[in-house]
Amino acid sequence: MKHYLNLWPEPFNAIKEGRKIIEMRLFDEEKSKIKVGDQIEFINKDTKEKLLCEVINIRIYPSFRELYAHHNKEELGYLPDEEANSDDMLKYYPLERQEKYSVMAIFIRLCD
Repeated sequence: MKHYLNLWPEPFNAIKEGRKIIEMRLFDEEKSKIKVGDQIEFINKDTKEKLLCEVINIRIYPSFRELYAHHNKEELGYLPDEEANSDDMLKYYPLERQEKYSVMAIFIRLCD
């Protein structure tokens, strides 16, 4: 199955450069359909450029705080000199929605 997800330019470019190997999303009704072996086409919100990736693993966590605690920041797309803070995700997903749905770490690999 193929899924389509919009991304801001910074995380989009981190995937494109091979730095970001985990996409983080709310585990809501729509995203719960994503399975290992599926493809995700990421669309850059600004340029509309597209990247095709394969889903190679999925892990579910109760919150982004838990997800961040279990993965190194570079896997999540942060640069080595950047501070990784799970509160960064609050601008996209309030705590109430995290508590309602849980969150997911989608492990991806760029397709050739």
